Formats: sequence, C-alpha cells, structure tokens
Amino acid sequence: MKLRYLMIAAAAFGASVAGPVALLAPAQADGGVFVGTQGGSVALSGYDTVSYFQGNGAPVIGNARFMVEHEGAQFHFSSQANADLFKEDPDRYAPQYGGHCAWAMSRGSLAPGDPTLYKIHGGKLYLNFNRDVQQTWLGDVDGFIAKSDPAWANVPDGKKFGD
Repeated sequence: MKLRYLMIAAAAFGASVAGPVALLAPAQADGGVFVGTQGGSVALSGYDTVSYFQGNGAPVIGNARFMVEHEGAQFHFSSQANADLFKEDPDRYAPQYGGHCAWAMSRGSLAPGDPTLYKIHGGKLYLNFNRDVQQTWLGDVDGFIAKSDPAWANVPDGKKFGD
C-alpha cells in the first residue's frame, strides 16, 4: 500500500516511475475514465459531474439509481435530469484528462485527480491531486493546460487507462 502512494506522489510531482508517463493502472476503469482510489468503476468517486457546472458552491454525491456508463466508467448523478444532461453531451461534463490530475499531466505524468479539488475553466472540469498541487496549478491555469493538452494527446490510448 505504501508503494502505491509513493508512486502516486511521485507521479503528481513529475517524477517518472514508469517512463515519461507514470501509469497508475489499478485506479482506471476498463474503458477510460479515472475512477479514484476506492476501486470499482465509479467515476469521480461517485460525485455528480453535472453538479460541478450548476454553480451550487460544491459538487454533490450522485446516486447509483441515476447511473450512466461512459468510457468504461459509471457516472452517478443526483437526479434523472442531470443524468439526461450528461447523456446528451458527455464531453461537456466529463473531467478533462480522464479525471487525472491536470497539473501532473502538464508534467507528462498520470496521477489521480481528487474530485473535491477542482476548477471549471473555459467550460471544462479539471481535477488536481492535492491542495498543494492545486495551488501550483491555479498559479498558471492556461499555461499548464497548454502543456497538458498535447501531453494527453501524446499518451498512447492503450497506456492512458491501463488497457
């Protein structure tokens, strides 16, 4: 267990533990969205991804009763209305970089994104690994996104999610 957390921390701070992109396959859904460290296949640790965009101050936990499968992960929603919004346009609501830490991706690493440490920027949802990383990322959001987008595009599909 300690080794796993060391790998996560190393990935979040840009150290390479598996080549240029640190892979954390145990925390991936089979098809593509990072699902958190609790295991299973629930994206965003069960948070309703649409709720991030509703301006209520904080995202809310979804309910498995309102579940939509997308990219190999189960997204839970707090209402059928939110599930329907997601079904209509999942790319609008799904977290960037498959839910991995946006700052780590700017360093060419995959690290878990904490669903409680987020920012909506340019209409997109970005997660960060921890508060310290988030503070760094918030210092130059546009600059880090400019590095993260091409880094994400260059990660082979088979390695993004532990396929």
